[in-house]
Amino acid sequence: MSGDGCPALPTDHVCWRHDDPAAFEAAARAFLAAGLSADEQVWYVTERDPAEVRAWLAAGPVLADALRDGAARVVPLGDTYVDDRVADPAAQVRAYAEATEAALAAGRTGLRVVAEATGLVRTPRQRAAFTRYEHLIDGYMRAHPFSAMCVYDPRELGAAAVAELACLHPAGNTDDVLFRLYAAGRGRAGLAGELDRSARDLLATALERAAPRPVDGRVVFEAGRLRFADHRCLLLLGEYARGLGAVAVLRGLPGVGVAHIVDLLGLPGLRVEAAR
Repeated sequence: MSGDGCPALPTDHVCWRHDDPAAFEAAARAFLAAGLSADEQVWYVTERDPAEVRAWLAAGPVLADALRDGAARVVPLGDTYVDDRVADPAAQVRAYAEATEAALAAGRTGLRVVAEATGLVRTPRQRAAFTRYEHLIDGYMRAHPFSAMCVYDPRELGAAAVAELACLHPAGNTDDVLFRLYAAGRGRAGLAGELDRSARDLLATALERAAPRPVDGRVVFEAGRLRFADHRCLLLLGEYARGLGAVAVLRGLPGVGVAHIVDLLGLPGLRVEAAR
């Protein structure tokens, strides 16, 4: 179950709100151990003292053995990301793509990363770039054997900043994030959860950062996990698509509630389509 109440999505891109150290350490160990069981290379990326991190990771025998034989590594944040600067989203995706290819060339089945990324999103400008990266890497994951748990500390960033990041992950433990906008493959975006009145501003930010593009004049949102949408959010989706000279398509909506709102109000630039 994701933190927004949505059923867990078929993804390995998780946003973890780090405000309970014990729960986080258990979740991080489990996430990395799942990668080891699949014969993946696993990394723990951190700006903390690597020796400190290795010590608590090694409390589990599986990870202790993997740290000794190199299947698990603790990697300094600056070796993986450009620390304390504004990220280049496309370049960061390329860096992880190269690391994934290196893992495959070494005989592993993929790359799995837990990344303590708070230090990369402390300013609004950093978050604007990094949220774009989060959506791009989510798309990369749909077609490549790379997975990540992205860890953010609300005690340092604040709940609103964490929400900007969490809503662009398909899953996570953030209870106050009602919806998810994620990559659905082949140029499509996915929507899950609830788009109620309070979600409009965050949805506007998420659309700007993720920037889903039209294909054949349509911006397609896979909406099979969208439980509810307020008309203000539906209008926003239509406005976003019209700004790109396209129409927004909500595909695979469950039930008839949202489809009825679209039909009843005749919302411009938006239509409902059955799942293919």
